[in-house]
Amino acid sequence: MCNHHHQNDSKTPHSEARDNDTIRIRGARTHNLKNVDLDIPRHKLVVVTGLSGSGKSSLAFDTLYAEGQRRYVESLSAYARQFLQMMDKPDVDLIEGLSPAISIEQKSTSHNPRSTVGTVTEIHDYLRLLYARVGTPYCPEHNLPLSSQTVSQMVDAVLKLPEDTRVMILAPAVRERKGEFVDFFADLQAQGFARVRVDGEVYQLDEVPKLEKNIKHNIDVVIDRVKVKADIKQRLAESFETALRHGNERALAREMDSGEEHWFSARFACPVCSYSLPELEPRLFSFNNPMGSCPTCDGLGNTNFFDPEKVVAHPELSLATGAIDGWDKRNQFYFQMIQSLARHYGFDVQAAWETLPEKVKKVVLHGSGKEVIDFTYLSERGTTFNRSHAFEGIIPNLERRYRETDSETVREKLREYQNHRACPSCGGARLRKEARYVYVSGEPLHEVSAWPLTKTHQFFETLDLDGNKKQIAEKILKEITERLGFLINVGLDYLNLSRSAETLSGGEAQRIRLASQIGSGLTGVMYVLDEPSIGLHQRDNDRLLSTLERLRDLGNSVIVVEHDEDAIREADFVVDMGPGAGEHGGNVLIADTPENVAKCENSVTGQYLSGKKSIAVPSERTPVNPDRMLVLKGARGNNLKNVTLELPLGLITCITGVSGSGKSTLINDTLAKITARELNRAQEEPAPYDDIRGLEHLDKVINVDQSPIGRTPRSNPATYTGLFTPIRELFAGVPLSRERGYSVGRFSFNVKGGRCEACQGDGVIKVEMHFLPDVYVPCEVCHGKRYNRETLEIQYKGKNISQVLDMTVEEAREFFDAVPTVSRKLQTLMDVGLGYIRLGQSATTLSGGEAQRVKLALELSKRDTGRTLYILDEPTTGLHFADIALLLEVIGRLKGKGNSIVIIEHNLDVIKTADWIVDLGPEGGDGGGTIIACGTPEEVVEVEESYTGKYLMNYLVKERS
Repeated sequence: MCNHHHQNDSKTPHSEARDNDTIRIRGARTHNLKNVDLDIPRHKLVVVTGLSGSGKSSLAFDTLYAEGQRRYVESLSAYARQFLQMMDKPDVDLIEGLSPAISIEQKSTSHNPRSTVGTVTEIHDYLRLLYARVGTPYCPEHNLPLSSQTVSQMVDAVLKLPEDTRVMILAPAVRERKGEFVDFFADLQAQGFARVRVDGEVYQLDEVPKLEKNIKHNIDVVIDRVKVKADIKQRLAESFETALRHGNERALAREMDSGEEHWFSARFACPVCSYSLPELEPRLFSFNNPMGSCPTCDGLGNTNFFDPEKVVAHPELSLATGAIDGWDKRNQFYFQMIQSLARHYGFDVQAAWETLPEKVKKVVLHGSGKEVIDFTYLSERGTTFNRSHAFEGIIPNLERRYRETDSETVREKLREYQNHRACPSCGGARLRKEARYVYVSGEPLHEVSAWPLTKTHQFFETLDLDGNKKQIAEKILKEITERLGFLINVGLDYLNLSRSAETLSGGEAQRIRLASQIGSGLTGVMYVLDEPSIGLHQRDNDRLLSTLERLRDLGNSVIVVEHDEDAIREADFVVDMGPGAGEHGGNVLIADTPENVAKCENSVTGQYLSGKKSIAVPSERTPVNPDRMLVLKGARGNNLKNVTLELPLGLITCITGVSGSGKSTLINDTLAKITARELNRAQEEPAPYDDIRGLEHLDKVINVDQSPIGRTPRSNPATYTGLFTPIRELFAGVPLSRERGYSVGRFSFNVKGGRCEACQGDGVIKVEMHFLPDVYVPCEVCHGKRYNRETLEIQYKGKNISQVLDMTVEEAREFFDAVPTVSRKLQTLMDVGLGYIRLGQSATTLSGGEAQRVKLALELSKRDTGRTLYILDEPTTGLHFADIALLLEVIGRLKGKGNSIVIIEHNLDVIKTADWIVDLGPEGGDGGGTIIACGTPEEVVEVEESYTGKYLMNYLVKERS
């Protein structure tokens, strides 16, 4: 084992305490850590690496972060503590030199439809403030700015006109009102006015023609007529005051020669229609506040509606045979209505829905309006009776049932026929009308939020405000542009502020949190990050690393669990865990600078860094068979620009491209959902596309993603992979079990019978502690074994069921060697590199990458037909170089049986071994969504525009040399 870096135990305890530049860990035993002693330099970028399962997370998250956070939280008052989630206290003798800790994990941010990129990063809050302080409200009807002037401002405005301009001062007294206004004119005459302007024509008051009673009129009182000269100030002021009195706080100056009109208002309002707003405040621009949200969609930006395409589930069938669920022959009541309609409109209920005339379809779906139809109904006694009324329409009928029902089940059922669309009132802007017509430099808030971040950033960088607005906005603008800059630096330039947070991938969500942290500018904090490079293209990696270095330069300790080669080489200090995984890991092999790690013989990481070991490029690529292609035409989801994807079947295909280029949309939202719907009969709604060909070569599709395999502690690898059933059968077959009449159910910890009832088979009991984290204590009755004493007396080959669940996959593989059904499944878990996990390990403790590999193992162990399409989304997440080699072997085995594998991946070690690459791009967001290269890795390298090709070149050259 290589020597630890500066671990000098000869220091006196006194000098150690003063040593402020290191975090000292002594005797860490969390999870599989083997009494680890380690010194890590503070205020540096430290990368923790090692095989999957070697104890990296145990060290970084469950020891360092947990303790740093616990110490900070315990310094708070008991009242504040109850709101913070506490981590378990790590099993460690001593940790010195810790700072308060912040962890930035992989979890996708929130499932709240109200969260957007803007609200999560707090940029939206600054924008609301900016718009409330320096925004100019406009009238939605007349598109004029709302403003209020004093009388002297009105006088100055008129005096600015060229000298000798003839001006008429008017008071807008009546606006768009019906009537003859005889009394009104008489009243004006009595007050001594001589002229009025009616509907644009000026009349003497005694010569006004009789007005049409039922037409809307505009009437202005002529207050004064003047020529512009310097000495008419006083006269103008008096005229304007009179005009404001008679014109409802408004006045109008009309240039008599050119006919141009200048509106004035003493109230903050639209001078034409008096539309006004109370004072602007930040609440008005929040879509999460009733004051600002669009009243139609409550600020969600979309509404649910019954989609005719979903209501008519089978357009190829007739109304009688079930084109519309629930309205066919089997449903007598509703079908009688359809038959009566058919008589009235003269169509055939046996004709396919697609062939019916548009008018008939409209009536069936949306109702007959006012047209009355004669309906014939059959009563339960078999007698017929007639009723005449309008036909409600199937969609209004569904809407009414949805509104009126109290049953959640009925609602669920009806939701199947619904779809989302942008809210008709706000067009997806989420804000109410008043807020949508407030402009800063001619742009409303919802427009600015919808631009890609680069454009938004540029807009605020170059925003030029005048006078005191500039002063007010200065500080707010600095915050906005800085935060936008950070988001762009972590490679998220293609996102926009209005993007809903639930549509972000784990990597994007993590990088958004990272950008927010830099934005908050804390110092003296320990940041712990979990693989921030996930989902990032090699091109954006440098920007991410410089962001991490920036966090460090602010005076923070940055600890990153990472496998990415660039990150390891850039680090100030590397901690390599190992040597194996699980029971075989938990030791620090070397903790030193990257250069020294590369020289270390027993570090697998070091061997890959120095090039002693590497993942080989296959000597030849499997050729494409043009007769076995899957062709997807016209994919247009999200940012895809009418893409046609050609996938050669029977090969390993990598889908590559920078973040946001459309990989997930094309594969997960389109291809996976179409194939799942067609081959697995799943209820999936793919993103829009035109056509798909070549499905006849496949008989099922398996999407192996990173979602957890079970959300409860009762789910574990043994139950998930189906291992537990044959194991329980073995126990039930033991002579003693037969004697006692124990069946398979006796050995399940989920049902009564064999399990320990004190803890209901959990093995632990949760003790709720107010103000402190819940404590899980081993059950006193079964001591954490989950079963009662009688069950545990049954032994198979000298072990009871609890001891079997405690075995690692590797131990169990030897133990069950003679039982092929069990050993085959265990072998596949070993093949995907999970030999270190325990059979009964709770699913909640598995990482995303581990969960994905458990699923992969399950699929591997099934008998397959060689006609399966496997879709993997970044399977290298959480994998060390050595684990990737294992994974590629497994994928190679799947291919060997004739299956097709599609992998979305950024890891160049995987990409270089693929048979075929489809590269999307060239950029992310609006700048992406097209296929810019496809072919073998050697062909993609030749494509100029492809970023993937550029980086791949070095890898292929490195291998060949």
